[in-house]
Amino acid sequence: MHTHPFSTDDQRLIPIMEKVITGVRLSAAAALTLYQSGDILAVGWLANYVRERMHGDKTYFNVNRHINPTNVCVAACRLCAFGRKTDAPGAYTMALEEVFETAASGYSEAVTEFHIVGGLHPDLPFQYFLDLISGLKERFPQVHLKAFTMVEVAYLAKRAKLSIRETLQQLKDAGVDSLPGGGAEIFADRVRHIICDHKIDGDQWLETARLAHQLGMKSNATMLYGHIETDEDRVDHLLKLRALQDETGGFQTFIPLAFHPDNTPLQHLPKTTGMLDIKQIAVSRVVLDNFPHIKAYWQMMTPKIAQISLRFGADDIDGTVVEEKIYHDAGATTPQGMRRQELIRLIREAGREPVERDTLYRPVSRTDTEVTLAV
Repeated sequence: MHTHPFSTDDQRLIPIMEKVITGVRLSAAAALTLYQSGDILAVGWLANYVRERMHGDKTYFNVNRHINPTNVCVAACRLCAFGRKTDAPGAYTMALEEVFETAASGYSEAVTEFHIVGGLHPDLPFQYFLDLISGLKERFPQVHLKAFTMVEVAYLAKRAKLSIRETLQQLKDAGVDSLPGGGAEIFADRVRHIICDHKIDGDQWLETARLAHQLGMKSNATMLYGHIETDEDRVDHLLKLRALQDETGGFQTFIPLAFHPDNTPLQHLPKTTGMLDIKQIAVSRVVLDNFPHIKAYWQMMTPKIAQISLRFGADDIDGTVVEEKIYHDAGATTPQGMRRQELIRLIREAGREPVERDTLYRPVSRTDTEVTLAV
C-alpha cells in the first residue's frame, strides 16, 4: 500500500512509528510527542497509514441539513458567537411549525439526515423538544434525526427534573436516532472555567454519552482546539474519549473543531494555523485507534484544508449542510452549503474515492430519481 518508506528528522517519532505499524496503542507521552513534533509529513505518514489500513481510499460524505431551532441560551460561553439572551437583538426561537417548514424547505429526496442543535433555552418546556422530534419523524420518516448535544440533554434533564437516562429514553422514544458530538470543547476543568463556565463539566459530558450509548444510541465526539488549551489538555481529552469508547463502542466519528475567535469574547486570540488544523486531524487518527472515523469538517477548516486532511488521517468530509449558523455567526467565511458535485470533486482530486453515506455510515446509492441504502 505504501511505496514511500517512513523517514523523519525527528528521532522521537521512530519508536512511535514502530508502534503504529505493529498496531500497539500509543501512550499519553507518545501522543504529546506527536503534537510537539514539527515534522508534519512524518506525523501525517503515520495518520495516513492508519487511515488506509482502516478505510483504504474511501472518503465519506453525506447530504444533510442543519436545523438550529433557537439561539436563545442561558449560558454565556466565551467561545460562542451564536447564543443570545432572550431579549437580545437577533434572538430567535422557532415555533414548531417553523421548524417543520424549515426542514421541508431544505428537504429533497437526497437528504438523509437532519442535524439539530440549539441554545439552552430558559423557557421552552421539554415537551417542545419531544414534539419537535416526533413531528419531524412523522413528516420525514426516512430521515435520520441526529439531535441534541450532551450539553443540551443534560440541560433538558435538569429543566424537566428527570434523570439523564430517562431524558435520553424519552428523546429516543420520540424519534432521536443518534446524538451529535458538540459541547465537549476541552474536558480539562481549568480550560472549561474560562471558555464555557456555564456548561456541564467534562465528566458529565462523558457520562451523558455513556448513558446514550448504553441505550443503543450512537454519537459523535468533538474537541474544540486552538484557544487557551495546552498540548497536554488535548492529549487528556483524546485519552478520555478513547477510554469511554473502549467501554461502550458507541462513538462513530471524532470531529476536531478549530476555534473561531471572531465575534466572541475571546476574539483577541489568533485563529488556528493550517499546520495546527492538519496536525490535529493526524494526531487524532493515530491516537483514537478505536474510533471508526475522523472527520475534517470543511465548514470550519475551509474546503482546502479539509481536502488536504484526506491524506493526513481524515476519512470523512461531512455533508452538504444547507444551513449552518453557529460557525457562521463566529465569522466563518466558508459557503454555507456545498453542492454534492463540489464535494465529490474535492475528494477525487485528493486521489480518494467518494462514498456517499447515511448517518450510520451505510453507503447510499442514488439514481437521478431515487435514493436507496445499499445494505
